[in-house]
Amino acid sequence: MDTVHPISDFSSRPEEYIKRLKATGKPEILTVNGKAEVIIQDARAYEDMMNLLDSLEKTAHAAREHEEGKGIAADDAFCTLSKRISGKFPDADL
Repeated sequence: MDTVHPISDFSSRPEEYIKRLKATGKPEILTVNGKAEVIIQDARAYEDMMNLLDSLEKTAHAAREHEEGKGIAADDAFCTLSKRISGKFPDADL
């Protein structure tokens, strides 16, 4: 696997790793004595991953609420939203 490297290799050539991580957006595993110890990743890819995780958590939460009967009908939600928007922006064409 080309994403697994000894930490000593990373320590001797960090700029190469940073360039590759930015180019690929893929995380890499660093090993110590042949054992996986840390994962390194480009900051932008990490932020994207965290945003995706946040979205998935919100979706899972909404799905649980729906299964528990805590949701509201779409028509009711849009009606409430329309009223809120009209209250704040009376000139809005809804």
